[in-house]
Amino acid sequence: MNPKKLLIFPAGTEIAFEIVNALKYSKFVELYGGTSVKDHSEFVYKNLIEGFPYINEEGFLNYLNDKIRQYHIDCIYPAHDSVSVFLSEHREEIEAQVIITEEFTTKICRSKAATYQYLAEETFIPEIYNSVEEVKTYPVFVKPMVGQGAKGAKKINNEEELIVALKEKESLVICEYLPGMEYTIDCFTDENGTLLVSKLRNRERIKAGISVRSKQLEMDDEIVEIARKINSKFTFQGAWFFQVKKNLKNEYRLLEISPRIPGTMGVSRNLGINFPMLTLFVFWGYPVSILENQYDIMLDRAFYSAYKIDLQYDHIYLDFDDTLIINDKVNQDLMRYVYQASNEGKKLHLLSKHKTDIYVDLKKYKIDPALFEDIRILSAVEEKSEYITEQNAIFIDDSFSERKKVKDNKGIAVFDLDMVESLIDWKF
Repeated sequence: MNPKKLLIFPAGTEIAFEIVNALKYSKFVELYGGTSVKDHSEFVYKNLIEGFPYINEEGFLNYLNDKIRQYHIDCIYPAHDSVSVFLSEHREEIEAQVIITEEFTTKICRSKAATYQYLAEETFIPEIYNSVEEVKTYPVFVKPMVGQGAKGAKKINNEEELIVALKEKESLVICEYLPGMEYTIDCFTDENGTLLVSKLRNRERIKAGISVRSKQLEMDDEIVEIARKINSKFTFQGAWFFQVKKNLKNEYRLLEISPRIPGTMGVSRNLGINFPMLTLFVFWGYPVSILENQYDIMLDRAFYSAYKIDLQYDHIYLDFDDTLIINDKVNQDLMRYVYQASNEGKKLHLLSKHKTDIYVDLKKYKIDPALFEDIRILSAVEEKSEYITEQNAIFIDDSFSERKKVKDNKGIAVFDLDMVESLIDWKF
């Protein structure tokens, strides 16, 4: 089959980046991002469509459909809870397939209050208080009726704090305090409504409401039963998740449910369960099965840097010793860039004062000489700048003195090894 053009919107959320990581090597899709704001998405997508109105602005649907027609988009994958609800509500008006479950499920799951009310008869719903007067024992916990992750949620220690919290934000759910560890259960439901997967992981470290350290854990019978009951109450299609914490009696209580990809589903993906791809297959009507590896896995993430450089060049001159090879090993980051440059059609020139047979050593490190336009070995007294013949070039060398001579004599951009990261293109 020809790859389907898939628009991820909004393109700059952690949810979107997990979808990208899951699909960027797939032969079944061609990725597009859509964004309303300037954000990190411009460093992630080769095909980025900017200028989208916000979903609550007049003209959003017209703009979306215009872009669908312009770029021949086949599917749109929502990457935010509110966007999931909106696209589900307007599915019939959108000229591409919407990869989210039906409207009732997305609407109920978007509101914690509606979720708790809908599932009120279930034993795993936390005790909910409708007013300050109903609270007899503190601490309690408050969180926004509409929200995701841990944003806006906090522990309330006494009546005075609760009154202040409700004055600051009226639309809060007041529930029993849950002091235990928070867990996420990644789930997958097939086209027949059968729950094929439920995987438990912890939320060991949280930043800005997002789990940034998470480890896969063994499921227990109580969690399995909660997953089964939730699946029976809603119409899920593909990936979804729910979160729980334990109360003072060591019983699991539901925090929230969401019928979308969570940003930390990469834990399961790196065990072999690619939830975004499996979800697409379900929506496309393909049969699916689960293939999972068995090993312990932990995810931890932090900020990484991507760069945009206003620098045009066609030639790269680079050194060998202590540059391409460091401590008798191949410099993996530089080799990533070497292959990137080769893929882009740039000319690579190896320029070195290497003392032994360079071809023998390239073979030793399994580096193909064919990567390079030419390989020049200089004597100790020769200047590398004499062999740089193009102005639309850059120079990469660990030696400050070599970089300074090239900069002074040729006036081109020069890079130490720690600067190579700014040359790497992360777009897919």
